[in-house]
Amino acid sequence: MVSISPVYTEEACAPIGPYSQAIQAPPFLFISGQIPINPNGVLFEGTITEKTVKCLQNIQAILSAAGTSMEKIVKVTVFLTSMENFAAMNQGYDQAMPHKPARSCVAVKELPKGVPVEIECIAIL
Repeated sequence: MVSISPVYTEEACAPIGPYSQAIQAPPFLFISGQIPINPNGVLFEGTITEKTVKCLQNIQAILSAAGTSMEKIVKVTVFLTSMENFAAMNQGYDQAMPHKPARSCVAVKELPKGVPVEIECIAIL
């Protein structure tokens, strides 16, 4: 039987709803969608490229709290409110992602707090 447990770190923003930052279900870690928001709950200002990097910094903090790293990410899903931001998102993604895991990118009507990008992922513990 797999034991599941939540992961929480103050180095990333607290969940803005009834969910966990991540769930450990060994050998996997499922990280909830991260938006460009600072650990204190203030929305991060900047370009789509910079906001993408911020999302991945939040992910990196959660990975670290769970005892794993960016290099162990196996699947990423990126949500954009406009595919016009795809190239700029890719610039930030390429800056902050140390390798090329499997990835999907989908356009959605809107995201929490009106942000233009959200990123979730699955990693190995």
